Amino acid sequence: MTTTTGSADATGALARLGVRPAEAELTVVQFSTAFCGPCRATRARLQRLQATRPGLSYVHVDAESHLDEVRALDVRATPTLIWLDGAGTVVARHTGAPQPAELAALVAAHVRSAP
Repeated sequence: MTTTTGSADATGALARLGVRPAEAELTVVQFSTAFCGPCRATRARLQRLQATRPGLSYVHVDAESHLDEVRALDVRATPTLIWLDGAGTVVARHTGAPQPAELAALVAAHVRSAP
């Protein structure tokens, strides 16, 4: 399902986090906490994907340091991933650690620039 970021609060929260979806084909925003093992594994996978896919932008957010944005974006657990296309439309949202194949499939579906 494709939806926009929803509200002015959500759009403002993303802007305060430095998220600029217009600068990439796909932007992944990951909310994590310091002691979350699955968060670290997901971050490493996304950083590897970003290194090989120039159209992919990755933004890591420490959820504990950005509570206003966490509330505005309805983040209830970590890791939470919000996937935005270049227009700022949410194309996917995932809570929990996605499998590597899931990450690769979402990137392949939305990033046209070759690895």
